[in-house]
Amino acid sequence: MEAQKQKESKSSSSSVSDVGAWGMNIVSSVGIIMANKQLMSPSGLGFATTLTGFHFAVTALVGLVSNATGYSNSASIHVPFWELFWFSIVANTSISGMNFSLMLNSVGFYQISKLSMIPVVCVMEWILHGKKYSKEVKMAVVVVVVGVGVCTVTDVKVNAKGFICACVAVFSTSLQQISIGSLQKKYSVGSFELLSKTAPIQAVSLLVFGPFIDYYLSGKLLSNYRFSSSAFVSISYTSLTNPFTVIDA
Repeated sequence: MEAQKQKESKSSSSSVSDVGAWGMNIVSSVGIIMANKQLMSPSGLGFATTLTGFHFAVTALVGLVSNATGYSNSASIHVPFWELFWFSIVANTSISGMNFSLMLNSVGFYQISKLSMIPVVCVMEWILHGKKYSKEVKMAVVVVVVGVGVCTVTDVKVNAKGFICACVAVFSTSLQQISIGSLQKKYSVGSFELLSKTAPIQAVSLLVFGPFIDYYLSGKLLSNYRFSSSAFVSISYTSLTNPFTVIDA
């Protein structure tokens, strides 16, 4: 009887922990989206790629501390550099595309475009891996495609540049999701361990090339921007919260 009570207590504690993690992930994810949208608005920062570089610099630091404290064992897992480099290119394209989609489109269209990754991933897995899906899954995907199509046509705020960025983001993010699954299966590495290995590469490349890409797309120079206290708070929040959305997931 006592053992059963202890088992129920552990189960209840685990459920509470899961709910707390889900809640934290939702709050931090929504907070990141709203803060990033504020930073990337015409009156905001406008440097989507460089901002992403700051995010990954903090993430790389979190990974380094995690390895030093024994929280993560990514240092003991070997993944060839060329595979990490290829994945970093795909991931950088994905995140930069998503950020520019958020900057150039409404939050509603940005979220709807993310839903279109579901059918794209299905098609890519069918082409690359010959994966087959049930009739129910196909019907669900068709509903998603129709919904995304309707929202795209009826959203008056959609513009050509924003639409192209959204398409690039969806394709690269779908490829990133497939690549993550392949690398995790091939090298038995977790999502956070994989992120710890790729974050330094992504941070350096985005911080080096980010200002030039941002200038080409937004026409703004980072050196000419006058940082305000609200911009500093938003940058700090998105940079510090970004790694933990991955950990909670």
